[in-house]
Amino acid sequence: MRERLYQTMIELTNGKWSSSIIRSFTQSKVSKRIIPSYIKYFNISTHDMIQKSDDFSTLHDFFIRKVTAASRPIDEKAASIISPVDATIETFGDITAEGLFYVKQKTYSLQDMLGSDKIASFYQKGKYIVLYLSPAEYHRIHSPIDGKVLNQYILGAKSYPVNKWGLQFGKQTISGNYRMLTELEMPNEKRCIHIKVGAMFVNSIELTNTSTTWSKGEEVGYFSFGSTVVMLFEEGSVQFSSNVQPGKFVRMGENVANML
Repeated sequence: MRERLYQTMIELTNGKWSSSIIRSFTQSKVSKRIIPSYIKYFNISTHDMIQKSDDFSTLHDFFIRKVTAASRPIDEKAASIISPVDATIETFGDITAEGLFYVKQKTYSLQDMLGSDKIASFYQKGKYIVLYLSPAEYHRIHSPIDGKVLNQYILGAKSYPVNKWGLQFGKQTISGNYRMLTELEMPNEKRCIHIKVGAMFVNSIELTNTSTTWSKGEEVGYFSFGSTVVMLFEEGSVQFSSNVQPGKFVRMGENVANML
């Protein structure tokens, strides 16, 4: 009953009109006034920001704020795969031989997630990790590895909430949302795919790197609202680090897995 009610309410409020209102307000000069309240409500630490909070002209500009390099050191070990974002580890694990994985007791298929049987076939029996960014987090996205871009494409239309309620009660939230996918060839010549999932009714993913190569730790884009990153890895290509646990918060640059 709760699940049906949640889905009905989300569908009623999720449309072009709501996206337009949210986007217009957060990018307006008026929104600057609520930045102090936003910082207080979400208990956001400002000591690592490059700009002072008073220097932002809109809430959107604050949301996509940059931080100092010293506050996000990159794990430079050759085999290291880093977290591409500041986020909470929602879940991680093995993808089945049938191409299925699980988030909040919901089943997702690689075919639905990736929109291609051919691409999905590379990740059967591989590994996955889901990273959730709350509205309080640093929302710049960075490369998890040194890699060659093999494919880059967009799927989905609407963006549903990806918080705990959205993941628990939503309809295929991760594989149904607007999402930007970047498939990379890793240094060990195996494949991984970096999936940036839009959220909060706004298709809000911006690429800042459109080149054919990514370098570990470099900025590649940003989210404009709370969002999710999913990473998929080819079978036999990586092993998750011992510090990776559900519910653990990781900063961009921290080691989350190692290439085999």
